[in-house]
Amino acid sequence: VQLVESGGGLVQAGDSLRLSCGASERTFSSVAMGWFRQAPGKEREFVAEIRWTSSTTYADSVKGRFTISRDNAKNTVYLQMNSLKPEDTAVYYCAARTRGWGTDPSSYHYWGPGTQVTVSS
Repeated sequence: VQLVESGGGLVQAGDSLRLSCGASERTFSSVAMGWFRQAPGKEREFVAEIRWTSSTTYADSVKGRFTISRDNAKNTVYLQMNSLKPEDTAVYYCAARTRGWGTDPSSYHYWGPGTQVTVSS
């Protein structure tokens, strides 16, 4: 099982970034793929999830600004982040849930190493 995130970086408030998460074919066929984030001194929190049906769920804090999508041919999940705010600064993690349900981090079974996103004001 391998998940690898890319696309993080330093941007200014109002800018956009697109994160990518490459996965093995077996992992990509999981029940759901999700994005989480963890800011310094804070707990890891749910950002967005896309299920095998392509239905999606978003955290209220990112709804309307972030979009999660998947490219089945490339075994890749994306997180398009628009109108970024300084409070979006965090390490962003891609994760896979192979069974069950829920958007709590404990519901997910496999994790990537994370990619840093820093939004300056």
